[in-house]
This record gives sequence, structure tokens and C-alpha cells, in this order.
Amino acid sequence: MSELQLKSQRFRQDREADWRRLEAIVDKAEKKSASALSDTEIRALPVLYRSTLSSLSVARATSLDQGVIGYLESLSARAYFFVYGARSTPQEQLAAFFRHDWPQAVRGMWRETLVALAVTILGAAVAWHLVGTDNDWYFAFVNAGLVQDRDPTASYASLRATLYHDEGSDGLSFFATYLFTHNASVAITAFALGFAFGAPTILLLLMNGAMLGAMLHVFYSKGLGYEFTGWLLIHGVTELLAIILAGAAGLRIGWAVAFPGRNSRLEAMSAAGRQTGAAMAGVVLMLLLAGLLEGFGRQLIVNDVARYAIAATTALIWGLYFYGPRPTKAAA
Repeated sequence: MSELQLKSQRFRQDREADWRRLEAIVDKAEKKSASALSDTEIRALPVLYRSTLSSLSVARATSLDQGVIGYLESLSARAYFFVYGARSTPQEQLAAFFRHDWPQAVRGMWRETLVALAVTILGAAVAWHLVGTDNDWYFAFVNAGLVQDRDPTASYASLRATLYHDEGSDGLSFFATYLFTHNASVAITAFALGFAFGAPTILLLLMNGAMLGAMLHVFYSKGLGYEFTGWLLIHGVTELLAIILAGAAGLRIGWAVAFPGRNSRLEAMSAAGRQTGAAMAGVVLMLLLAGLLEGFGRQLIVNDVARYAIAATTALIWGLYFYGPRPTKAAA
């Protein structure tokens, strides 16, 4: 036996146990999933991976058996995926988004969410007061596309008709599309302009709240407050929460830009964007759902009690989903 063969044999004998153990862990993870690994195996995986990389480096430098080098290269490549991020299918990634990523991102913005809610309420209160003093303020706050016979000059009968009138499937589809486009624009703009220290975000939230407050005043002043609130909340719980969450995400970015800490403003903004990305992906889904409730459920369901029941149910579902107790995430 040559000296080179002897060195190769000793090299393999000294380290093969670790290689085989790493191979067994990787095989288990590939056949089942990373979550099937025990705590001991999870802790051993990065240590064994680094040891195998070290062995590969030595093998290449000393020109040992090419079979050993090929084996170590293959084993290292397979282990890499489980050390630097467990592989998952698109279905698993989607499940993880709904199970953990989205609600965790929303809970992490609870302070900004409270601020966005307060700003929205402030806008509604100011608009309520101003419209109460001068009806012309109404048209400054409410988008022309949303008026549709809902203004201070309308009679009780015409206002009530807007709450219960069946517009037909074509009308419902058009109105749902219009409202979704409008609210999606507000939400996305509130998030996108957060980089300007959050000032445009606050302004948009104030304007959106003002539109709500102006419409509330018109209907309450005509004795239709109960009916209008039910008409609004059947979709409004989901829609308003989505806009508030988008505003909260924009405020998070604005805060990061204003107070970046030790990072540069660009780095701080990028980090905040990654933190709020899951929340904004969820906001888009919420707006889609709100659009369906707006265009179909709200007009097809004309019973006030049913409208309030749906509103209360959606509020309970969102509250529990985002802020309710959750099981501890298993180690993966």
C-alpha cells in the first residue's frame, strides 16, 4: 500500500463516523421533513456540517482519494439546505404564512396600529364636527364616486334606499371593483409613502377617517345611524382594519427612517420593510375579501340584524387571529 493510500485510509477512518452521522440526519430530513429531527439532531447538524466542510477542504488540499472528495462534496451540498434554511414546498410556505408569519407581523406592529387607529378616529371626529357646522364640508371629504345620492341634501327616503336597494349583479360588480380599487390605493399608498417620515401616511389616514366621519354625520342626522352603521360594518370591519394595518406598516417604516439608530436610513428602512412585508401581503387579501363583502354580501343581505351579526363575526375572527393566544411554534 502506497503512502498516499495509507493517508487516505487513516483520514477516512478518523472522520467517517461524523460523515455517516451527518448523512443519516440529512437522509431523515429529506425523507420526512426538517421538523422530524430531534432537538439533539438539530443541534448536531451545523457542527457536523462545518466538520464535513473542514474535511473536504483538507481532502482537496492534499489530493486524497477522488471518491472521498466527491462524497464529501455531495454530502456538504445536501446538508447546506438544512443548515441555512429548511426546504419547504409552496404549500408549506403558504401554510406558514397564514399560521405564523402574517399574525406575527401584525402583532409586532401593535403600537403603530394603535396610532393609526387614533389618527383615523381623529379624522372622523373632525369631519363630523365640520359637516355639522357647514354641509359644504361634506363634498371636501367624500370622494365623488362614493356619493351616489348619499349627501346632506338627500331626503330620508332616498338615503334609506341606498342602504337596501338591490342594484343587480352588474351594479354590484362595478361598485365592488370601484371600492376595492379605491381602498387598495389608500392602503398601498399609506404604506408606500411611509418612508417620508410617516407624514403622508398620517395625512391619508386622516383623510380616510374624515370621509367616514362625514358620511356617518349625514346618515345619523337623518335618523338612519343604526341602519347605516350595519350597512357599513358588514364590510367595514375588514376594510378599515386593512387600511389601518397598512397605515401602521407605513408608520413603522417612517419611524425607522426618522430614528435609524446605528444603521443608515436606507438599511433601517429596508429592515422595516422586511418586517412589515407579511402584514402588507395580508392586507391585500383582506381588501379582496372586503371587496366581495362590499359588492355582494352587503347589498344582498338587507336585514340589519344579519348585517351586525356578520360584522361582529368578522371582528371576532380577526381579533382572535391576530391577537388571540397561539400555540408555541415547534422547532424546525
